[in-house]
Amino acid sequence: MTLTDLAPLEGWRALEEELHARSGMDVSVFDPRGYRILPEKRWANRLCPAVKDTDKGQSFICAPAHMNLAAQAARTREPVIEECDAGMIKIVVPIFAGEEFVGAVGACGLRFEDAEIDAFLVSKMTDLAEERVEDLARSVAPFGRQEAEALADLIRRRIAELLSGKSGDR
Repeated sequence: MTLTDLAPLEGWRALEEELHARSGMDVSVFDPRGYRILPEKRWANRLCPAVKDTDKGQSFICAPAHMNLAAQAARTREPVIEECDAGMIKIVVPIFAGEEFVGAVGACGLRFEDAEIDAFLVSKMTDLAEERVEDLARSVAPFGRQEAEALADLIRRRIAELLSGKSGDR
C-alpha cells in the first residue's frame, strides 16, 4: 500500500500547501523509507536550505531527525514533537492504512520560543562558517509549544479527512 493508493498526489500537495500556509513551517509528506513524495519545497527559513545543501547537513541533521521521529511515530501511532540537532522544531505525524505504516507528514523549520539555534554545533556538523549560520539563524521564527501541539492535531485531522475523502474546514 502506498500513499498514492490512499489519496491522489494532488490531495497530498494540497495538504502540504495548507499546513505551510497555516504554520509557516516546511511541510512534506514522506513515504515509509523517509523519501518526500512531492518535489516542491516551501522553506520556513533561510538556514534550512543552507543546511540541506551540504552533504553533512542532510546526512547528520535532517535525515536522522526525520527517520528517528518517524520510527517513534510509527511505533506509538502518535505524533512526535521534538527538536532536530540544529535546534529547530520537528513534528512527525504517522500515516497508517489499517495496521500498515505507509508514511508520515513532517513539519519543521521553526524554533521553540525559549530555544536558540546553536550556531557552533550547526557549523561543526555542516562545515558552514559559524558566522554564516548565526546570520541565517536569525530567519528562524519562534513557535509556541502549544502551537506545535495544535498543529500536530490539525495534521492528524487533515490526514484522516484526506484518507476518508472528506474536505475539512480550511
